[in-house]
Amino acid sequence: MRVPLSWLREYVDLPATETGRDVQAKLISAGLEVETVEQHGDGLKGPLVVGQVLTVEELEGFKKPIRFCTVDVGQANGTGEPQEIVCGARNFSVGDKVVVVLPGAELPGGFAISARKTYGKVSHGMICSSDELGMGEDGTHGIIVLPPEHEVGTDAIELLQLVDEVLDIAVTPDRGYCLSMRGVARETAIAYGLPLRDPALLDVPAPNAFGHPVKVADPFGCDRFTARTVTGLDPEARSPIWLTRRLQKAGMRPISLAVDVTNYVMLELGQPLHAYDRSRVQGAIGVRRAEQGERLTTLDGVTRELSTDDLVITDDRGPIGLAGVMGGANSEIDDTEGTTTEVVVEAAHFDSVSVARTARRHKLSSEASRRFERGVDPEAASAAAQRTVDLLVLLAGGTAEAGVTEIIAPSAPHTITVPADHPDKVAGVTYGRETVVRRLQQIGCDVYGQDELLVTVPSWRPDLTDPNDLAEEVIRLEGYENLPSTLPRPLPGHGLTERQRLHRRVGRALAGAGYVEALTYPFLGEAALDQLGLDADDPRRTLVTLVNPLSDEEPALRTTLLPGLLGALRRNDGRGSHDLALFETGLVFRPTGEERIPDRLPVDRRPSKADLAALDAALPRQPRHAAVVLAGAREQAGWWGKGRPSDWADAIQAARTVAGEYGVELTVRAEQHAPWHPGRCAALYALVDGTETLVGHAGELHPRVVKAMHLPERSCAAEVELDVLERAGQGMLAAPRIATFPVATQDVALVVDRAVPAADVEAALREGAGELLESVRLFDVYENAEQLGEGRKSLAYALRFRAEDRTLTVDEASAARDAAVALAGSRTGAVLRG
Repeated sequence: MRVPLSWLREYVDLPATETGRDVQAKLISAGLEVETVEQHGDGLKGPLVVGQVLTVEELEGFKKPIRFCTVDVGQANGTGEPQEIVCGARNFSVGDKVVVVLPGAELPGGFAISARKTYGKVSHGMICSSDELGMGEDGTHGIIVLPPEHEVGTDAIELLQLVDEVLDIAVTPDRGYCLSMRGVARETAIAYGLPLRDPALLDVPAPNAFGHPVKVADPFGCDRFTARTVTGLDPEARSPIWLTRRLQKAGMRPISLAVDVTNYVMLELGQPLHAYDRSRVQGAIGVRRAEQGERLTTLDGVTRELSTDDLVITDDRGPIGLAGVMGGANSEIDDTEGTTTEVVVEAAHFDSVSVARTARRHKLSSEASRRFERGVDPEAASAAAQRTVDLLVLLAGGTAEAGVTEIIAPSAPHTITVPADHPDKVAGVTYGRETVVRRLQQIGCDVYGQDELLVTVPSWRPDLTDPNDLAEEVIRLEGYENLPSTLPRPLPGHGLTERQRLHRRVGRALAGAGYVEALTYPFLGEAALDQLGLDADDPRRTLVTLVNPLSDEEPALRTTLLPGLLGALRRNDGRGSHDLALFETGLVFRPTGEERIPDRLPVDRRPSKADLAALDAALPRQPRHAAVVLAGAREQAGWWGKGRPSDWADAIQAARTVAGEYGVELTVRAEQHAPWHPGRCAALYALVDGTETLVGHAGELHPRVVKAMHLPERSCAAEVELDVLERAGQGMLAAPRIATFPVATQDVALVVDRAVPAADVEAALREGAGELLESVRLFDVYENAEQLGEGRKSLAYALRFRAEDRTLTVDEASAARDAAVALAGSRTGAVLRG
């Protein structure tokens, strides 16, 4: 809302010394968002006067039309002689009154005017357009042509109201009454403690049976409709300068007298209006819902197919306007032909939700819809209609018909019961009853009662619906800056839960292992699952679809962390970072099919445990996962060595790092599972209550997945379920013990069939070695058909033995090693190499 300060002063007697900046500070303190204060006419210096064109000579021989004019400016030039001016505009003629800037003047932007030779003539000044004076759009292009009644030599700066300040206010949805001069003036009067001259306080004739007939079929959509008629209008009448200037400063373009008057009253009182050419309205004006298949061509020239939810204005032909949004072209006032002499003025109050939905459905936001969406004062309709009639009679020489149509649906004023000390409790400040009552009365409320106040809300404040709204009004008018700054006193907490601590430990462990955390959106689409190569019956294809997704391409919640992480890997690789190791921890969403739609929770009480349990039952299963992706070099090359690329073993090790934070030892088995490479995929298991349970998978991605997702070659990934690891864990991790006795190391090389997993051999060695075994590590894999035989391989392990109470002898270490080798031989067919 753009508010000219000169217009605002008509309703509030502001001190003469108050500037726009001062008013801005006051209104901001009262809670309004005054974004800027524009200085109109800043830097403008006279003489700028009204002149009359005496002669026009067309200059030939130039690329564009040039005219040499003489203009009568009276005594403004000090001589009374005609002023010689060169001008390129062509929208004026001899005898027209124009605006002339004389040498010595300065236009906005520091443009100094002086006599200068141009096009072979000396130009003593300039004939001005609205753009050159910073007046804004006036609906024309070219020189300002003034009405003939203005005297030559008159000061045009004052005549055109060029010097002013305009406050630009960002009106929030709950403060719709401030989309009017009346609303802003009320706030200004309260802020300064001055009386308000309410422009809506007009003498309005009582409704009678002689007005234009109106039929309202939907009293909920339209609870008030006022119709007034003005006849005998002068079709040649034009909007006066003061009216067009106020519209321009408020950001609206002057169009025609009737339209300008309705826009002016809308800006003044906040009530949108519409003027119909009565000769183009057939029969009674009606208000109803649109019928299926109806069409309407609106004033913007677009033919729109209407919905049955649209509220429309009709006559005997059908729709003639979208109620509260825009009028129809079939009843508009056409001043281009100058034939409109009778006007029907509509001032109605429409349901805000209906108007908002219609405006959004047709993508047709207008000044009227903006106001109706935020709430318009229904009591102002008759005053706005009267104000419009008065201006049309005054400016167009019309006559107001005695008929007054007013249809009002029965309604009662909204009342709120609030304790007198409620604002004190909300703000933590003692205001007292007198202050609370005074502030509520200032905003227009009627207040009764002592300790318990009965507050009747004014009709222009539909946003005041409960006691907290009233408390906010008291607080903002008393000044937010006067509220003491106090820190809240939090209750003593219990710190992080065990699950939260484990979650943080996982992140720290992966970060310490060289991974970088990437937070991705929890959304995916079927296309991502297709790229991963998941089978049609894969559980990860059972999705939870969102009702209002951010993107139609990703309408569902993720069932795996890999699509988001692999997308981050692809983007980073495409931007030049080729050695990557990323991780993410978060929830995935796995519906079970047993979810049901929960009941709507009550708002008058705290939900019970049963209510919350029903909500939880309606949710899909949401396990917490951790995932890593790798590409490029895992160890950089340098003077210390050649480095090496990341591979499937690094992905498995990342899963083991995560499991180690839970105190869980993973069992690794080869498996085929999308999206991993069939021969380089490991299934990870852990013991949960004595049962081996799948934790996740790790390995190298399938080449088809790498190609489909445009990933670096040999990209690897791992994903594990943290909830399973938490159940498999032993609770709090025990600190490592410092050994006081030396370790005994024994190496063994075992030859087995190539198909025997190294993990099976390792498990047999662990079990066979007994309690003395501290660790076992595979450090070499060797295959040579000539030495080992066809289809055979050699696995070399380092076995570390240690006792807690003594130093082991060679015989004890050797016996433990032999027992381990014997069990591995019986289970896997392993034999000692050599």
